[in-house]
Amino acid sequence: MAQKYERNQDASIYVGNLDDRVTDELLWELMVQAGPVVGVHLPKDRVTQSTQGYGFVEFQTEADAQYAVQVMNMVKLFGKPMRINMSAQDRRTQDIGAKLFIGNLDPTIDDKLLYDTFGTFGSMVQMPHCARDQVSGNARGFAFVSYASFEAADAAIQAMDGQYLANKQINVQYAFKKDAKGERHGSAAERLLAAQAQKNDRTL
Repeated sequence: MAQKYERNQDASIYVGNLDDRVTDELLWELMVQAGPVVGVHLPKDRVTQSTQGYGFVEFQTEADAQYAVQVMNMVKLFGKPMRINMSAQDRRTQDIGAKLFIGNLDPTIDDKLLYDTFGTFGSMVQMPHCARDQVSGNARGFAFVSYASFEAADAAIQAMDGQYLANKQINVQYAFKKDAKGERHGSAAERLLAAQAQKNDRTL
């Protein structure tokens, strides 16, 4: 398990929101219940050697990995729900910018409910994330959802903006970019880049 290997991305899953106590061995024992595991990798801090709250698990086949996502996502480990998705999406897909801001959320809304609600519009590149106060842990009333395509994000906005979720009317729109003041995701430039990247993928 400690040996370095070239991971098969198509048969690998990303596992996030892991407790510090989770080890390679523990994750292996848990995931082998979903299918034959080839390897587990938990990145560690170079200085402290502590885990960083996420890892990767490679299965023998892509089907095994997809099954693991279905049955293991949001399963609690040391009281924390794991966020799991396929790691096969390359960085270009993850960074296309189809990121939505979901506002005016009821405090009872959690990541799992958002996943179930917004996952119907298309593939997500990562689990929805409800913002919480770092000290109290209380919900801050908003969340972010990132899709693998602008088509999915557009569909989510059209269907969900102004709808009621847990008796509160939510607003759904493209999130602001971190590196550009006042500019939101979903711009024509981002869409053009995403279309070009998708075109390049097809020609590989």
